[in-house]
Amino acid sequence: MSVSVYYRAQRAVPPTPDETSTIERIVAAHVSSFPYRDEESLHLYETGGDTPAEILAGATKMPTDPDRMIPVLTCVLDTVSELRRAVPGAEWSVHLDDLDVPWDENDGYAFPGMHA
Repeated sequence: MSVSVYYRAQRAVPPTPDETSTIERIVAAHVSSFPYRDEESLHLYETGGDTPAEILAGATKMPTDPDRMIPVLTCVLDTVSELRRAVPGAEWSVHLDDLDVPWDENDGYAFPGMHA
């Protein structure tokens, strides 16, 4: 059975050129530091999302190997946390299949105990 993380940001105003540059830098840093080249990584949809207000949207399929799932999940959620901080004023939705991933101002997106 496959499990995926879904993420999206909605905002009435599209990203500014500076925000777009920051998003591109965050995504590039994520890709270059991703620990498992044979696993799916952060995947932002090219069109942004299903509606004009969705300025960022994407999904990442989690590995089936339990030893890889937590490191990949942590890496993806850390990157989504950076993206959220780079795009102020957006309404974010992040979930692991049908389970909402909690947001914490200090720790970003993580499940309790993940960063412990």
